[in-house]
Amino acid sequence: MTSLAVTTTALAVRWNPLDWPLTHGPVPYAVLAAGWAALALLVLSRDRRWLGLRPIGAALLAVAVTGAIKVVVDGWWHPFPEGTPDYVLGWVALAVLALALAGFRAPLLPGRQRFLAAGGAVLVVLMAASQVNRGFDQYPTARVMLAPRTQALTTGKAPEVVTAPAGKVLEEVWRAPAGLPAQGTVSTTPIPGTKSGFDARDAYVYLPPAYQASPRPLLPVLVLMAGQPGNPSDWVNSGAMQERLDAFAADHQGLAPIVVMVDQIATMWGNSLCMDSKVARAQTYLAEDVPDWIRGHLQTATGRTALAIGGASLGGTCALQLAVNAPQVYGSFIDISGQDEPTLGSHGETVGKAFDGDEKAFEAVNPANLMATRQYPETAGVFAVGAGDDDFRPQQETMFAAAQKAGMKVEFQPIPGGHSWAVFREALDRNLPWLGRQTGMIR
Repeated sequence: MTSLAVTTTALAVRWNPLDWPLTHGPVPYAVLAAGWAALALLVLSRDRRWLGLRPIGAALLAVAVTGAIKVVVDGWWHPFPEGTPDYVLGWVALAVLALALAGFRAPLLPGRQRFLAAGGAVLVVLMAASQVNRGFDQYPTARVMLAPRTQALTTGKAPEVVTAPAGKVLEEVWRAPAGLPAQGTVSTTPIPGTKSGFDARDAYVYLPPAYQASPRPLLPVLVLMAGQPGNPSDWVNSGAMQERLDAFAADHQGLAPIVVMVDQIATMWGNSLCMDSKVARAQTYLAEDVPDWIRGHLQTATGRTALAIGGASLGGTCALQLAVNAPQVYGSFIDISGQDEPTLGSHGETVGKAFDGDEKAFEAVNPANLMATRQYPETAGVFAVGAGDDDFRPQQETMFAAAQKAGMKVEFQPIPGGHSWAVFREALDRNLPWLGRQTGMIR
């Protein structure tokens, strides 16, 4: 019966369109082929009226619109501190070209064919969106686009707990009871900015199977942050965090870190800089409000060695910032594809907006400056980045070297890929054992 149930579940996943891969396999290649075919049909025509300047006009319009988008997005808005990737702009240009071609051809076509032209343009736009998604690997399946399933947060203190005596790790003294769940739980909860005044969106909390046991083992905590634009739920959806933590727990008698996925940017497109500045008091939120909430609502291991911080992209930048600005709080960090300094687009713009142009105030909290003047021999960290990430890999290499000089126990991990969730997921998966050892959970 068990084998039949597993087979039935596997078939259900295989034939459910929500679970079809969107970044590899036949689906994205079918969309790619359909998009290029549609673009070719939009360009080609036997109608002599079409052979004039209209295709050239459509191309010029696509270039102009894409250029305007780049000016507005990168020159004015700055939603991406590192700038919009060139390949994204390329696919945007192609989508605009298809829409322009369809618009210019519509007056030359009978009614029914106008709908076909519009449909062709939609296919090209879909192809462009698919290729951008392949680049970031943000949505590996359609199901990832849905809101994560959550349940009520387990609260209250267990009357009996298990801790590791001196010289041992938790796994050596913990024995999983019969009937322990195979999966952990994911819940949403507000974490108010009591001291900071920071208006964060709800956090997501992963509690591993062992947290449901009695006596309860006192587990370490990983505070985890997504990038920007982003949401705390990104690590649950795009990061497949629960699947990775559940797999780790299955190999360690239900033990895994508690993961608190927090909001460090306040809005989808925001950038708090993870500092205390004119922009926000984000450092106080992450260094005081979040740890205070963890101590008040969860039953966990205590002390700086039991509390780690990590993140990807902007979240990785923030993780390093907290590790050097609040080493008394966080004993270890995982910086995945982070930057060499927090930024609102440029160094001058950052110092101007956040510190009224006070360079010394910025240097007092900037990781590169702090690591050049202080030693952190009790801090351990990982710098992980896509081996093909031409923008972020040099920055990670710079910060890794600075961390070494500052006396940190650090590792540098190039991972196949670019600046995408494929790299972020692999980095988390690869470093769960490292984190377990750093926090005294496993040997």
